[in-house]
Amino acid sequence: MHKVYTNIIQIAGDVITVEAEGVGYMDIAEVTTQRGVSLAQVIRLDGKRVSLQVFAGSRGISTGDKVRFLGHPMRVASGENLLGRIFNGSGIPLDKGPTISENVIDIGGPPVNPIKRIIPNKMVRTGIPMIDIFNSLVESQKLPIFSIAGEPYNELLARIAIQAEVDIIILGGMGLKHDDYLFFRDMLQERGALSRSIFFIHTAANPTVECLLVPDISLAVAEQFAVEGKRVLVLLTDMTNFCDALKEISITMEQVPSNRGYPGDLYSQLAARYEKAVDFDTAGSITILAATTMPGDDVTHPVPDNTGYITEGQFYLKGGVVEPFGSLSRLKQQVNGKTRSDHRAIMDTMIQLFAGYRETLEKRAMGFQMSSWDKKLLRYGELFEKNMMSLEVNIPLEKALDMGWKIMHECFTPEETGIKKSLIDEYWPKGR
Repeated sequence: MHKVYTNIIQIAGDVITVEAEGVGYMDIAEVTTQRGVSLAQVIRLDGKRVSLQVFAGSRGISTGDKVRFLGHPMRVASGENLLGRIFNGSGIPLDKGPTISENVIDIGGPPVNPIKRIIPNKMVRTGIPMIDIFNSLVESQKLPIFSIAGEPYNELLARIAIQAEVDIIILGGMGLKHDDYLFFRDMLQERGALSRSIFFIHTAANPTVECLLVPDISLAVAEQFAVEGKRVLVLLTDMTNFCDALKEISITMEQVPSNRGYPGDLYSQLAARYEKAVDFDTAGSITILAATTMPGDDVTHPVPDNTGYITEGQFYLKGGVVEPFGSLSRLKQQVNGKTRSDHRAIMDTMIQLFAGYRETLEKRAMGFQMSSWDKKLLRYGELFEKNMMSLEVNIPLEKALDMGWKIMHECFTPEETGIKKSLIDEYWPKGR
């Protein structure tokens, strides 16, 4: 039997403090009130003083209520019974389906031992040319999508969830508006992807502390599937909301704030989640894509700034498109040489020409006279933005590469592209 404590010595926000012994960090406790039983998690140990964050909020808790420590960290059910289901940040069903209690696993464990990892070498196809051609997503990669409020980053994540060539999709939503949650659910259901998906959703109306559980629960379930040989893609949105929840808790705990009020261990908190991305030597993989909104479009804000040191590149979503001159996949060279012989040539040449298009736009805006080459670049840029950058474009990699050749064929001669003759002979559209 676990000892029951009835002396809550402090209630501050959603954090309560009791005096207890034999308690471990991150252990779970049951708080019994007149309203019922709430779960809480140990977030600080100071001698006998134990601070816990109450998942459902501290409203209705009094100093005489009972606290019983369960002797283990937060746990969540795993297995194929979760597929097609929607849960909240505590693992409680939101879809009116039955509660799942078998195959229970601990959350928040350490990242995988590096000796069990392999070098990432397999591409995750998304059907989005700006990703597949120019910044290929690689299995076991961890990438943020840097954006600002109002940009369609959730729509981009939904498209990737529907089109990505993986076995299982796990969506971890933090601070979502209810409309966004319904959008994900309805979109994946309409496109037949819900059956291979699992949702862990925290909405803006839910207690803040529940937001902190979403990445850990999502990644714990993903790890279990990956160990069983599944290719898992974890989509997290929005990691800035997760960090703001950390900030709120640290302020409640009266911790000394760091940059812009965020806790001093912000980097460690983010790294503990992102480093769960892994490609197992003899099993499956976990790939992480996480939307990160930048307040004021400021990339030096603590959340994107710390994120950039952890992840292997980033996608910039700006003006409703994946921006080519900010996006970077540092692992793309691991896979884009294995797709088609013209992949790297198309990637390099088209971006180089698009950079020329951007310079030509500046020249035109300043009133410079347009040369024949400038006019070709302007035509090329329009076609590139319409057929490559638009998020409405949904084509496989091979068709996207063919589209690249077609665009260049319409605007330039083969010699003007600078692509080597052997590739021109093989792929250049006939008739010019």
